Amino acid sequence: MVSGLSENFNRLLIALLLNSNVASVIERDVERLVASLEERNPFENRRVLITGGAGFLGSWLCDVLVLLGASLTCLDDLSTGKAEFIQHLIGRKNFSFAQGDVTTYAWDGTRYDFVLHLASRASPEDYFEHPVETLLANSVGTLNMLEIARKSDAVFLFTSSSEVYGNAEVIPTPESYWGKVNPVGPRSCYDEGKRFGEALVKAYANQYGVDARITRIFNTYGPRLREDGSYARVVTRFIAQALRNEPLTVHGDGKQTRSFCYVADTIEAHLLALVKEEVRGQAINIGNPQETTILDLAKLIIKLAGSRSPIVFEKPRPEDPKRRCPDITKARQLLDWEPRTGLEEGLLKTIEWFKVLR
Repeated sequence: MVSGLSENFNRLLIALLLNSNVASVIERDVERLVASLEERNPFENRRVLITGGAGFLGSWLCDVLVLLGASLTCLDDLSTGKAEFIQHLIGRKNFSFAQGDVTTYAWDGTRYDFVLHLASRASPEDYFEHPVETLLANSVGTLNMLEIARKSDAVFLFTSSSEVYGNAEVIPTPESYWGKVNPVGPRSCYDEGKRFGEALVKAYANQYGVDARITRIFNTYGPRLREDGSYARVVTRFIAQALRNEPLTVHGDGKQTRSFCYVADTIEAHLLALVKEEVRGQAINIGNPQETTILDLAKLIIKLAGSRSPIVFEKPRPEDPKRRCPDITKARQLLDWEPRTGLEEGLLKTIEWFKVLR
């Protein structure tokens, strides 16, 4: 049991409320995640390094792990992450922030129990504009973090992506599928960067015995997912457009499918992946097996937001996969996990968060 967990949680909630009037939308899910682990807490007084910790998923992990009593270092260059996502943690004795690039980070010799490598550009428009930085974060950055994990004898977690499957020919897609990826296409900086990162992680596990785990994340959405500029993703872009009664911009005919997993469910899976011994050396799909067309998503968001927005169609993104849906059999077996948040419920939470932001 975490000593002083309730007191710690109350203090964090106060800090959240002082720093952001949107905190309550996130607090409920963070509280549930903390409660699910508090009795068998494997993170209390453990040293944790998270790269990309000021990003969407990273900041959620920071919130939960700090409350669970981990001594946490957040590394982020703030190229896509936002300082405001972790501002409420600054000043806590078990949290420190280092602004820096994972490709040039100079390790100070601190030994960690867990190293989580999340740092990477993940929005297509963003990595189209920054292909070199995207490749380097998933190659050189992964190498640097693996070296820290090797020298620390730490558990290493690499967040990969469903993009490693490319335009998959097997739906739902299991981890055994090797993928159909264009190595020199416009998306290759991200697709092949993640594929190389996975290969490097596996090589370190085989050659040096690093306790390494890989998660292949399918579309995740929720509070803190950015909707601005080139950082936007489809769910948050649609919500922002709907709340402004602007046209929802659909790329292509909208018949392409994705599987949308609410952020708290994705975070829960990652916490389990860190501590389940059966996951060592494994790559696991993390996502929602419910397949949804982009057009149906747009219509649902308009309905839930009470919007008057029309839907307009734009040219397709280059080499955009037609379907994306995970086979999560392995996650069910090894993590005893599956998503618990339905699409409508998760979208309503995200819409609530956006409404408070306006």
